This record gives sequence, structure tokens and C-alpha cells, in this order.
Amino acid sequence: MKRLAFSHFSKFICLSISTSVAIFYPLTITAAISAERNARDIAQSPASPSSSNTPYPFLDRASKGMVASAHPLASQAGLAMLQQGGNAVDAAVATTFAISVVEPFSAGIGGGGFMLVYQANKNETRALDFREKAPLKASRNMYLDAQGKVRPNASTDGHLAVGVPGTVAGLYEAHRTYGKLPWKTVMASAIRIAETGFPISKPLATASQERLEILGKNADARRLFTRDGKPLQVGELLVQKELAATLRSLSENPNSFYTGKIATAIAQDMTVNGGLITLDDLKQYRPTWRNPVCGNFLKARVCSMPPPSSGGVHLLEMLNLIGTTDLKTLGWHSPDTLHLLTESMRIAYADRATYLGDPAFVKVPVAALTSPKYAQLRRQEINPKTATPSSQVKAGDPKLIQQLSRESNETSHLTVVDRDRNAVSLTFTVNLRFGAGVVAKGTGILLNNEMDDFASAPNTPNAFGLVGGEANAIAPGKIPLSSMTPTIVTENGRLRMTAGAPGGSTIITTVLQVVLNVLAYNMSAEKAVAAPRIHHQWLPDKLMVEQWGFDSLTVAELRRRGHQIDESRPNWGNATAIVVQPDGVLEGAADPRGEGIAAGF
Repeated sequence: MKRLAFSHFSKFICLSISTSVAIFYPLTITAAISAERNARDIAQSPASPSSSNTPYPFLDRASKGMVASAHPLASQAGLAMLQQGGNAVDAAVATTFAISVVEPFSAGIGGGGFMLVYQANKNETRALDFREKAPLKASRNMYLDAQGKVRPNASTDGHLAVGVPGTVAGLYEAHRTYGKLPWKTVMASAIRIAETGFPISKPLATASQERLEILGKNADARRLFTRDGKPLQVGELLVQKELAATLRSLSENPNSFYTGKIATAIAQDMTVNGGLITLDDLKQYRPTWRNPVCGNFLKARVCSMPPPSSGGVHLLEMLNLIGTTDLKTLGWHSPDTLHLLTESMRIAYADRATYLGDPAFVKVPVAALTSPKYAQLRRQEINPKTATPSSQVKAGDPKLIQQLSRESNETSHLTVVDRDRNAVSLTFTVNLRFGAGVVAKGTGILLNNEMDDFASAPNTPNAFGLVGGEANAIAPGKIPLSSMTPTIVTENGRLRMTAGAPGGSTIITTVLQVVLNVLAYNMSAEKAVAAPRIHHQWLPDKLMVEQWGFDSLTVAELRRRGHQIDESRPNWGNATAIVVQPDGVLEGAADPRGEGIAAGF
């Protein structure tokens, strides 16, 4: 089998702490500076390994706590909270705010997301929904022209594409409920980075290039995220003084985002530029605690995000469709294994298009779709040797769904585990790169374009190619359907792993494969996250295969079975995972496709 075109270690540099210990960081200006400082701090810390016999010489393997995120500075911000005696929620909040500064193109306080919180002493997982909502002035046909067709880019570019942000409310609610350290403390790193600046990375510069046209149409976005209309350049310093002032204000009063000066600035910017969000929208926003969706796979208990995310429901549905199949005997990434995964994805995404939406507006048949009995019945539809065209794969029979419902009583991703083995799995986003391409005047807040996640019209693909119907139609105050899949896995009442990913429609299948790599194939966290991936989402009817990741004979066999192979996808997400080994050691990984790190102590 061909090796991946990238190597997890090829982008790393080594800085010596002592003759026996080394730490590896991504090879960027930011990481080099931070690594040198962090190496010195860890070397002086009482928790630092002190002899050549230490079993934990690397940051991605640790005993006391770990953070894995999409950017080195963000991981270090979270790690600092753990080192100061904070818990997993403190670290997650600090990391999330830092990501909002250093990766504004992917996620931020102008967006929303989902969080799972695991309490080890109770063996309990809770889910927090801080997803964006449609403004109260939103309407079902707001993106359609006079002929009933979707207006190009109306749901992705500009103020009309923005949903009511939930990130600040969600982080404050999680911290208020579980945090140990002061709120100001967990926000301090993000404020400092925004104030003093950080070197621009390649992903940020690339995103600036890709969204240059829309960024150039908004004065504040153009000033912040371009250089007089030209793309940001790698290595330049990005300073965000207005965002620093906003974060400082939020550290004093987080409610100012929804009822104070920040809320007023957002509402005024919306009014001037034809957006729909008002002060009433912001005042009425509340995050929601929900019960996670959970199911059993092999010896593990898998919990993930419930609706309005489709992630947890379809992760469990696909695991149930795989069922007790001996994947090891079939062989990792053998044609038979990949065929089974693909057909399971096809069925799950067909169900997603029909049944999933905001549970406050539609009845989502969660119990039925995650039922092993439902999976057993639908597994009979899978031909083990031939692909079934998506045109022949429909959502589950409504009568069967109804029957099983009566029988039965869920961007950027980060993950944290603390010394008590409490855990957080958090995914948040502004949707497309640089969201709606607009910054609320005077705030430094880049705003999302999450309204594109609704079904603007029945069976019309959104920016990710996903289709939907009535269940995900636009309505005032409604939450758009999401694919975010923050996941926590336990075994025998103890934490086993936590994982998640960004990537739009590929999020669910990415998490599925990372979980399978650990639970079914006993891979390390690093290998599980780095391994090549596939993706099928029912429509369009094509099997996306990561280029260079698969043996040519395997791909040829999949073609022979009738799969329409597409190797053109350039971006395969940026997953993170932390796995608890049998000896209790934490093993973390940030995706080698990105620039993040796992940082532990």
C-alpha cells in the first residue's frame, strides 16, 4: 500500500530540553518561538521528566493532562490552564478563545458549535448546543428569486448569510457550570495573542487568498484580513486590536455580546448592511444542554452530539450498520472493508437528508435511526460485492421509523483530557472559510455564514453538496442542521478516547474512521488520525478517496464494484484525538494535514 504523501514527522522540528528529553512542534515561526519558550518552562517545571528513564518524553504522550487542537498557540493556551490546576473545561474554553484569534477563517466568537463534557467521577457525558440560530426575521424563501430558484451566494456571502452567534454564550455556560479557574484567567491568552499579534500561517494566508473577493467587499474585513486588497502573506504579523478590546470586554462581562455595547455594535452593523440580526435576536439567544446520543460498539460506549447536529445520530447508525463485522479479518482498508464503510455511509446520509433537523421544530426519530434493529434491517440492503447507486438508496421507510420510535424509550475541533480524566470534545465554526466574509464594524468579530446549512430549497445542494428537505427548511429562531460530531468513548466506565474533526459534510465519516482505527484496529492516536480516509454522502453519488492514500489495485477494485471514485478533494479536515492507553497514559494527536499539535504534561 502506498504511503501518504505527507508524514506526521516531516513537518516537525526538535528542540532539546535536556540530553534525554525532546519536544516536537510543527515547523512554523509561531511554533518555533513558542516551542523554545515552552521547552524552557517545562524543563523548569516540577512536572518535567528528570531522568533518561522517563516513559513520557514527548508532548503527544503524557500522564497528567493533554490538549489537542488545530493550532500550536491554542493548544499551549489550554495546556497552561491544566498546568495551573484548571480542569478540562477551563482548558477547552481557553483553547477555543485562542482558536478564535489564530484561526479566524475556520472558527470564532462570531460563530457557534457543540461541546461534549465528560465527568469521570460520575461516568457521565453531557452535550451543550451553542449552535447559531436563524434570525427572527428569517423566512423560508429568503434566498429564492422570483422564479423560486436559489440566488447564487445569497446564503454564503454578506450580512444576510449570518446566523445569531452562540460561541460566547456556550463557552460562558460551560465555564459557569464546570470551570474552576476565574473566567478572566481562561480568556487571558486569547487577549494577549490578539493584542500582540502572531505570525500568519500558510492555512490562514491560503484562506485569505481563496476568499479575497468577498473579504474585499467589507471595509473591516478588508482592513483586517487582506493587505490593501491583497492576500495575507505567510510570516507576517497579524495584530487584531479591535478583537482584543472585544475579548477584554467579554472577560469583564460575557453578556455584553448579547445585551451590551458589543450587541449594539453587531445589531447596528446588521441594520446598515441589510442583515437580519437585531438586538432582540441577541438578547433571546440561549445555549441548550442536551442528552448525548450513545450506543455500544464492540466493548465501547460511544457518545456524540444529538440533533440539531446530525453527527451523533449517523455516527451511531454507521457503527450499527458495521455491527459485529470482523473488520480485522477483512483487513484494514481492504476492498471489502472500504465497500462496507461506503455503503453504510450512503444509507446514513440518505436518512440525514430526510429526517434530521432542529428538534424544536421537527420530530427527529433519533431512537429509530440509532437502533441496532433498524441497522440490522437496513444492512440487508447492502450487496457485499457491488455498489448500490444512490438513486436506488432511499431514506428508511417512515412506517418502520415510526414503529421503531415507539419501541425505543447528534469547523475547528479541539479535545482536552485533564488529570482526573474529565474530558471535553468541542467543535465550533463560522462555516465556510472566513464565514460570511464580513466583520462587525468596530468589534473585530468575523461573522459566520451558517444560514447556508439550512435547505434553502428542497433537494438543492448547499456549499458542501448536502441536500435536505422540509425538516431543515428555514424558519425564524430555528437551528440549521449540522454535521459536527464531537465524540467521547468510554470502556468499562472509564474514558477511552475523545475525538472530532472539522470538514463540513466529511466530519461524520472522518470521526467514524478515527474511532474505528482505535477501537477495531488498535491504532495509536497518531496513526488513527493520520490514516487516509474515504467519504460518501449519498448525493452526489461519488466515493471520495484521499489522493495517494490507497493502493491503486484497491481503488481499481472499488471501481470494478461500481463505485464512482473521486480523488480530487484537496482538504480532508483537521481531526484531533486523545486516547487513554491501558496503563492510563494519554496519547494525543493533531492531524498532520493541519498545523496543530497535541500538548500534554
